[in-house]
Amino acid sequence: MTAQLFAELQAELDERARQGLRRRRRLLQSPQGANIKADGAEVLSFCSNDYLGLANHPALIAAMQKAIATAGVGSGASHLVTGHHQMHHALEQTLAGFVGLPAALCFSSGYMANLGVVTAMMRRGDAIFADKLNHASLNDAAVLARADLQRYQHNDLVQLEGQLSASKAPRKLVLADAVFSMDGDMAPVPELLALCERYDAWLMLDDAHGFGVLGEQGQGALSHFGVKSPRIIYMATLGKAAGVSGAFVAAEQVVIDYLLQQARTYIYTTATPPALAATTLAAIDVMRFDSARRTHLHTLIAYLKEHLHLDRWQLMPSDTAIQPVLVGGNEDAVRLSEHLLTKGILVPAIRPPTVPKDTARLRISLSAAHSIADVQRLVDVLQQAEKEWG
Repeated sequence: MTAQLFAELQAELDERARQGLRRRRRLLQSPQGANIKADGAEVLSFCSNDYLGLANHPALIAAMQKAIATAGVGSGASHLVTGHHQMHHALEQTLAGFVGLPAALCFSSGYMANLGVVTAMMRRGDAIFADKLNHASLNDAAVLARADLQRYQHNDLVQLEGQLSASKAPRKLVLADAVFSMDGDMAPVPELLALCERYDAWLMLDDAHGFGVLGEQGQGALSHFGVKSPRIIYMATLGKAAGVSGAFVAAEQVVIDYLLQQARTYIYTTATPPALAATTLAAIDVMRFDSARRTHLHTLIAYLKEHLHLDRWQLMPSDTAIQPVLVGGNEDAVRLSEHLLTKGILVPAIRPPTVPKDTARLRISLSAAHSIADVQRLVDVLQQAEKEWG
């Protein structure tokens, strides 16, 4: 029987490999940056979500070293036992003020934040309305909440309104990425909020890829669109543009108080190291006062969109740091990614089920750590590959 169980697992792995879907990890041997060492090779990386180039920033390194000297390396307990350090408290207050909401609660990751919020706020008999291109963590959270889940076509406000108007659920929640992680486009946040106001629903935004990048000082999607409402529940991660790790949820005080009592992924998880909170405070300072990084990033985005001209493949429409090149088939996407690697450029091939069938792509992630010359090198290699492949 044991041999049969292992054989079944191996057969599934073999099938994934046959379909060009088997994943593998690369071994990183350097800090994150524009140029990294991975699997023993020096490469120009367009893989990281370190959009502002803060993951190896000297101010963040110094903040962590100082905090470790005073607070140690571990929190030792959950937030509700003895793990909630004054550094955590200071970070939550700073984050709430930074994004313009009354209160915030920190989680160990964006995945845990989404699971915690949705399962705490929604229950059987309630209704969740989710964009079909939402991140997996929002999808999993919606299923675990056991509420009625209705998915609408990507950014389809007409379909969403029809679903909201027909719903008789006592509590309704609209879930959407603010910036969609695999397409790089943005949700129509003001229009989503207007529908939530009209049909008395909560609006939860996952701004993992907008926080630090969008808004006047990097405050994220709410600042970018100029929206504010007590019915907004805002989630952003700290392991992308902030360069560190973790996530936070910001909302009205009563919502945060409720989550502190009901969000299981917060209650039953050991708090992140206090030094990480202190490091994130340093990252917020860089976001707030070093606007040149964000300006440079947006210059790189515009440069890529202006100079990359493809016929065989398609640069998808995006004004964010995520610039996907649609290839189509799984094998073609992997082949193109491997070709770029032979030229010293690392760009990941993204395949189903992360993206829909027949939409495999290269996901280019731009960072303020890149130079114009770096982006031009990527453009040249991609365009030459297309010419060679006909």
